[in-house]
Amino acid sequence: MTTTTATDASAVLEHRLTAADRCDSCGAQAYIAAEVNGSELLFCAHHGRKYEEKLRAVATSWHDETARLSAAD
Repeated sequence: MTTTTATDASAVLEHRLTAADRCDSCGAQAYIAAEVNGSELLFCAHHGRKYEEKLRAVATSWHDETARLSAAD
């Protein structure tokens, strides 16, 4: 039997984007996901920051994993 703790659940939510998720603008690895009009848009750190102000005004959710870029493993 497998149990999920609160710590496990938060880790999954923090790092839900994988290397298979690609930026809708350039195809690089996505670190930001924004939900707009029921559709999920994925962006690399560069394009996420470039469009952040406009996206946040219309997005219903904003998921940012760019901290992973500077995190030590």
